[in-house]
Amino acid sequence: MQTLVANELSVNRNANPYLVIDNVSKVYPTAKGDYTVLENISLTVYEGEFVCVIGHSGCGKSTLLNMVSGFTKPTLGEVRLESKVITKPGPDRMVVFQNYSLLPWLSALDNVALAIKSVHPETSKSDRLEMAMASLEMVGLTDAAKKKPKQLSGGMKQRVSIARALSIRPKVLILDEPFGALDILTREELQEELLKIWQEHKVTVLMITHEIDEAILLSDRIVMMTNGPAATIGEIVDVPFARPRYREAITEDPRFFTIRNHALDFLYNRFALSATDEH
Repeated sequence: MQTLVANELSVNRNANPYLVIDNVSKVYPTAKGDYTVLENISLTVYEGEFVCVIGHSGCGKSTLLNMVSGFTKPTLGEVRLESKVITKPGPDRMVVFQNYSLLPWLSALDNVALAIKSVHPETSKSDRLEMAMASLEMVGLTDAAKKKPKQLSGGMKQRVSIARALSIRPKVLILDEPFGALDILTREELQEELLKIWQEHKVTVLMITHEIDEAILLSDRIVMMTNGPAATIGEIVDVPFARPRYREAITEDPRFFTIRNHALDFLYNRFALSATDEH
C-alpha cells in the first residue's frame, strides 16, 4: 500500500487511534465455495478526521461501512472504536444512506425527534423537539420542519437525514454515498453544507463516494480500494488543503489536479474494470 504524502495535515496523527479497522476480512459462504469480499483491511481513523473511501462497484465499500456501523461482523479481524470492539449497531455510529430512510408519515421535525427519543428516552417531548429543531437549523431547514418527506425535495430529504444523524451527537458519522441520487447543483450545495457542519462540530466522518472531486473537496484522506473479490486498500492519499475549504480556491490549486489525476490513474488504468467485472 502506497501513500501520496501531503504537505500539511488537519488532524493529529500522533493522537491515540480512534476508529481502528484491524486486519479485517469478510467471507461469505456460497454454493460454489467461500467468496471473499474484503481481505486484510487495516485502517486507523483519528478523532475529528474526515476519510473518504472510493473504488469501483463490487469492491466492498459498503461491506466495510456495514462492519463499522455494526450491521455485519468481520469474518477475521476486528473493528474498534475507542478501543472497544464493535459487535452491533449503536448510537455512537450513525449512518446516512443514499435513499434518506425517512418515515413518510412523520414531519421532518418528528423524524429527527424520533431518533433522539430512541437514544434518549428519558428526555421530555418539549426537550426532544427543541433539540430536533436545533438540528434542522444546523442544515438550514427550520422553515420546512412541519413538512412531511413527500413535500420535500431530494436535497431537503438528505438534509433531514443528516440532521437526524447528528441530533444524537454520534462519535462517528457514516455516509454511504449520501449525495449519489441528487442532481449536480444540489449535490454541490450539500457538499458545501456538509463542510460547514463538519468544520463546526468536527465529528469523525467515514464516507463512501464514487466522485473523486467530492472526495478531494471533503476529506483529509482518500482510501482507494482495489477491485473485488478479495478487495483491499490499494493506496491512501493525503489531501493537503487547509480548512476551512472553498471549492473555487482548491480547484485552482495545481495540487488538486495532481491528486485528481493520481486517483483517476489508479481507478481507470491500474484498476480499471473489465467488461466481465461490470456484469
